[in-house]
Amino acid sequence: MKATMKELYEGERPYEKCLTCGSKALSDKELLAVLLRTGTAGENALELAGRILNLPGYQGLAGFGRIPMERLLKLKGVGKVKAVQLKCAAELALRMAKAAAGERLCLKSPATIADYFMEELRYEEQEQLIVLFLDTRNRLLKEKLMFKGTVNASLASPREIFLEALEVHAVHVVLVHNHPSGDPAPSQEDIQITQRICYAGELLGIRLLDHVIIGDGCYCSLKELEILPEGKEEQKVCMADG
Repeated sequence: MKATMKELYEGERPYEKCLTCGSKALSDKELLAVLLRTGTAGENALELAGRILNLPGYQGLAGFGRIPMERLLKLKGVGKVKAVQLKCAAELALRMAKAAAGERLCLKSPATIADYFMEELRYEEQEQLIVLFLDTRNRLLKEKLMFKGTVNASLASPREIFLEALEVHAVHVVLVHNHPSGDPAPSQEDIQITQRICYAGELLGIRLLDHVIIGDGCYCSLKELEILPEGKEEQKVCMADG
């Protein structure tokens, strides 16, 4: 016979443990059990939480955030209410991570740009191209998802990007996109897209500052790799200023 939550010793119950020791004392499984509150017939909330965290293809906390709603609904013991609660909890965690990274965000720093988008993009199964539109002082005017799917030269149209830039009166743009493979090394297609957008921007007086590619916990900056046409000149200026 499996013990219900009430039958567990008080120190083993996640809710009571949190009250006594604080949330940091709880394991991942215990934290999830608190959100679930109840289990199902023959399975308490802790056991249900463990089963969710060990779901094939979605193991651990990183996997938990990627479980599709339809997959959650198929799990025994997870109805519509629990599925919505779990998806909202995962989304809230993602937004909290992004908000924390936003406090350190410097739009001149590829590392902080990568940090800002890392948790949002590193687990995406499709490529996404996000464009940041900046003013003359490199302050963010707007952030917009421009393309989703295979980001190639035919889809990543400079026209759509710069129509948006002109609408918000941007003078600089930064490209951010992810590689679902986890390897952020730029492909030849990435380089071609970057060059096309860079040259189109020069004609309009809107400068492409960087193209940051997000991998799994790592990133690549085409500015740092000196792939942007003006990259080498800009680096000389920075060295002279330093």
